[in-house]
Amino acid sequence: MIMRFVSIVFSFLLVSCSQGNAEIESLNAVNFQPDLNKIPVEGCPAVLNHDIRVLDSKEIINLCKHKDKVVLAVNVASRCGFTYQYEALQSLFEIYQDKDFVILGFPSRDFMFQEYSDEGQVKEFCNSKYGVTFPMFATSSVKGKKANSFYQNLAMITGKSPDWNFTKYLISKDGEVLKPFSKNIEPDSEEIISAIESLL
Repeated sequence: MIMRFVSIVFSFLLVSCSQGNAEIESLNAVNFQPDLNKIPVEGCPAVLNHDIRVLDSKEIINLCKHKDKVVLAVNVASRCGFTYQYEALQSLFEIYQDKDFVILGFPSRDFMFQEYSDEGQVKEFCNSKYGVTFPMFATSSVKGKKANSFYQNLAMITGKSPDWNFTKYLISKDGEVLKPFSKNIEPDSEEIISAIESLL
């Protein structure tokens, strides 16, 4: 009788653990559901067809504004050990912006809350400290189910979400997303510059 009771309890715990693990896997998975009602924009790759709010503003733009350009999308943060990369990103933008290249910055608090909660502070920091002139967008999540639609789409395409601040996604003019460049690869590294120049 006792053995049967122990067996039943063990079976119950085993099923509960399996369900728990499934729920965890479900939470960790990126289940991006494309908006089937989204109207395609002529000449714009689907990967860019997302409406995103501009940093510290009520203005919302569609990223198709940057179609026909090579795009480097970067999730950024103002209080991170890699924040210094803003300098190289700005320099890269200044060098190639006249050659159909743009950098898109996406502030995020996903990693140890290393971004200011006030978007005004983010904007002020970027402008005063690094003179950032490339487009910056509203603070948002860039990983998991809470990620903004653009980053959910990037994760679906590449199979990889950012694992820290300053992960870089390079997108060709026809919408092909290259494998992400990690935080450890500097914006002005030969690897990134060669990849950009091959797409221009």
